Amino acid sequence: MLTLISWNIQCARSPDGAADVDRVVERVLGFDGGFDILLLQEVACGLPARDGNPGGDQFGALARRLDHLHIATAFALDTVNADGSPRRLGCMTLARRPIVHVRRHALPWPPDPDVPCMPRAVLDTVVAAPDGPVRVLNAHLEYFSARQRLAQIERLRELHAEALAHARTPAAAPPDGAGGLPFAPLPHTAATVLAGDFNMLPGSSCHARLLAPGAHGAPLWHDAWELARPGEPHAPTACLHGGAATPFTFDYAFVSSALAPSVRAVRVDTAESGSDHQPLLLELA
Repeated sequence: MLTLISWNIQCARSPDGAADVDRVVERVLGFDGGFDILLLQEVACGLPARDGNPGGDQFGALARRLDHLHIATAFALDTVNADGSPRRLGCMTLARRPIVHVRRHALPWPPDPDVPCMPRAVLDTVVAAPDGPVRVLNAHLEYFSARQRLAQIERLRELHAEALAHARTPAAAPPDGAGGLPFAPLPHTAATVLAGDFNMLPGSSCHARLLAPGAHGAPLWHDAWELARPGEPHAPTACLHGGAATPFTFDYAFVSSALAPSVRAVRVDTAESGSDHQPLLLELA
């Protein structure tokens, strides 16, 4: 069994609007049954909390408190404040088993002058799971701009098609000598999970496009909720405890065809935490 949790922590937001990394750590370590892989979105550094106080370096704080895990990070936003201090927003992937390969992809950011927007990225890792490597993509897509979000969906499809091609293609031998080491074969696998905050509704054009067949007519991605709970509407993952008139679904787990038969359960943890997103839990056989 492999358990994955995805959660947009909204800059470690607590119910009173502060930034509380300890509360995040307590929450994730308290999940029933634990987890093998943890995906966090909206991890911040140098951004103020909702109450106006400094939010601190949450990447560093989480890494120190969870130093028993293997950790990879990616900054979607990486700039400086007026005083020269770093201002960053991104995601973290944490795993109980080694992370053996990491890539960081900047997602498309076409100009859209009608809405506020920011850069987005996906953290692409390969984790050495007990039954073989699993590729895990940790994503946080654009909120305001539908144009950018759809472009980012297209890039996720392209990245997965490329990864599947690598998994099918034997790697060439590296050149002889120490200079050949950068060309040493890397782990590739068709067993892939894509999870995070997609800022899209079930059945929307972006959701439909992500699930559309690839070039060879087969699906690139499967919605894990639909596999685990066929015919059941997606449970809401955002604004369960206020912030909107009606809660809605923005957080998902998708799996490749290689992992589709392994999906056993998907559920939303509904406890209040402060973030307007709820943790999403995926169980694979």
